Amino acid sequence: MRILVTGAAGFIASHLCEQLHALGHEVFGVDNFNDYYSPELKALNAADLQAKGITIFKADLNGDLSAVFAQPYDYVYHLAAQPGISADTTLDEYIINNIKATQNLLDAVLTYSPSLKSFVNIATSSVYGLEATVDETVPPQPVSFYGVTKLAGEQLVLGLQRTGKLNACSIRLYSVYGPRERPEKLYTKLIENLINDQPFPLFEGSLRHERSFTYVGDIVAGLAAIIGREALVNGEIINLGTDEVNTTEEGIKAVEAILGKTLIVDHRPARKGDQQRTAAVIDKAQRLLDYTPKTSLRQGLEAQVAWYKEKFGG
Repeated sequence: MRILVTGAAGFIASHLCEQLHALGHEVFGVDNFNDYYSPELKALNAADLQAKGITIFKADLNGDLSAVFAQPYDYVYHLAAQPGISADTTLDEYIINNIKATQNLLDAVLTYSPSLKSFVNIATSSVYGLEATVDETVPPQPVSFYGVTKLAGEQLVLGLQRTGKLNACSIRLYSVYGPRERPEKLYTKLIENLINDQPFPLFEGSLRHERSFTYVGDIVAGLAAIIGREALVNGEIINLGTDEVNTTEEGIKAVEAILGKTLIVDHRPARKGDQQRTAAVIDKAQRLLDYTPKTSLRQGLEAQVAWYKEKFGG
């Protein structure tokens, strides 16, 4: 199968490219290598993919995509987005990268890949709001620009599916971590600061936050399972995460134990838009995708620490 993965030089998408390639598919990635975080880190990820024979296009989803779609695809996995909850990111940036870019990609798919088997939209548990502890039937209540615009992008995709123009599904992810996690995310930042004895910014109340911390390897296994099941998942919204729940404090203590060091804490005010609790309800994923997350938090964090040391030392 010919498969396109957007945001391919990023965290989850780079792992997905490798997984799909290992399964014998012809994989192509597209990324704009923007500077939301280190383009050098993205270049490292892209180099790992290219070394495996995966083609990477440098292109912006808001631009001309005809070169990316020089040949039609069987599947498109759409992971590119303006991520995270940041006071430094404007609403316009979220709209451009999460809504307009999604629509431009959809237009390209309809133009150049009319026989697409499935468009797999990657969404987020942030659409549920402050408490993401429900199944897919519960109405979304996002509280952040990120959640609002990701929900809008999801509906652009499913709107085309509902009118019969596109086979598609949307997958809502929960607190993914592991090797290549973005530098500003919890565990990469935590590992870096512990190794270098630097203060870690801890937002008020966050130690008590509960999360379905899900290892990236389990996530990409679930995403790859869509291939061959596209008729079964067409039109569906599916939660993908782990039903194991840990507090942020438990995660911090696990990394401290792995590294044998104690964190220096920089206490900061609570951050607007942070989810208080996530607990993935994955019955649907288990039923439709035969999805079973297998990696414990300790196992996943050991792999992430090993990756960090290999790439950055310490």
